[in-house]
Amino acid sequence: MQKLNMRQIRAFQTNILDYYHKNKRDFPWRTAITPYKIVVSEIMLQQTQAPRAVEKFKSFIKQFPNFSALHHAEFKDVLIAWQGLGYNRRAKYLKQIAQMVTTQYKGRLPQNPEVLKTLPGIGSHTAGSICAFAFNLPIPFIETNIRSVFIHEFFKDKNDIHDKDIWPLVEHTLYIKNPREWYNALMDYGAMLKEKSKNPSRKSVHYIKQSAFKGSDRELRGRILKVLTTDDLKLGELISKLEEDERRVEKNVDDLMFEKMIKKIDGTVSIY
Repeated sequence: MQKLNMRQIRAFQTNILDYYHKNKRDFPWRTAITPYKIVVSEIMLQQTQAPRAVEKFKSFIKQFPNFSALHHAEFKDVLIAWQGLGYNRRAKYLKQIAQMVTTQYKGRLPQNPEVLKTLPGIGSHTAGSICAFAFNLPIPFIETNIRSVFIHEFFKDKNDIHDKDIWPLVEHTLYIKNPREWYNALMDYGAMLKEKSKNPSRKSVHYIKQSAFKGSDRELRGRILKVLTTDDLKLGELISKLEEDERRVEKNVDDLMFEKMIKKIDGTVSIY
């Protein structure tokens, strides 16, 4: 494990923050911050690049401005608002989070990362991220852009880097005075590295190349959900409309039913 002295820590922080102050990206979740907006942005950004999420974030917040509004919304409407972002399970997670915050926490998002991890779709990294961005708390966490920064700066000549080797550096270099600004700076610096050079995260043991979307079951499940946001259909009608292999559609319908994204009553398939 690398050990940094105070001079090295300050030099690293200065480099990252100087870059950020000159090149900071403008995102709607970075202004007029509320815990709800941060939760929505963090769930969106789990599988979607930040620039692509901007317009969806704006329209989603306009339609569902707070936890209570999202909790009381029809799931079908949430799915329609989510269309285009993919990984539709995340829309269900958000709806479930809104329900739990509204009913169990009286509309106030918990600030404890251990409690946040009990909410659907929130793991340790997302919990830390929410604490930092929503509440400006100095909670260490690692995500892909942060991982890229630390690999680029401290593991230039190494491969197969594990997060357990990066973690102490994340802890020791955390800018306690303003964690929110620090993590925004790391995110922007990491995004720049990915654009200007080979993605440093490829050297991580945690790097997984995303599988092809076209023709995948993931694409088919998205198509099934999109069709059902318009009409409730008999299974045969759904298969005919999709023009896909019957057994493949049935398998993915079963998967979506298991995930409680859709339901089938008296042979009619509809959004859950």
